[in-house]
Amino acid sequence: MIFFLKRIPILRKVVDERFLNHRLRSGCFAGIAGGIVADGLLVYRHYVDHVWSWDLLVVLLTIMVVGLALLSWYLIAD
Repeated sequence: MIFFLKRIPILRKVVDERFLNHRLRSGCFAGIAGGIVADGLLVYRHYVDHVWSWDLLVVLLTIMVVGLALLSWYLIAD
């Protein structure tokens, strides 16, 4: 994203560090909210319908694996 800011002058006036920080934080909250909703649906389908929803389980595992992988990467790379 920073590369495009240097090449297109008008974007430097519109997009600044605050915008990028807000985008980072909103994406983080969106991922957490998506994980909570998927977890709620998985638990609801298990306890009410007595059926394991494997697609929601895969979504939850993907969120967890990507989150832990990125956390590990940032800790190692920083």
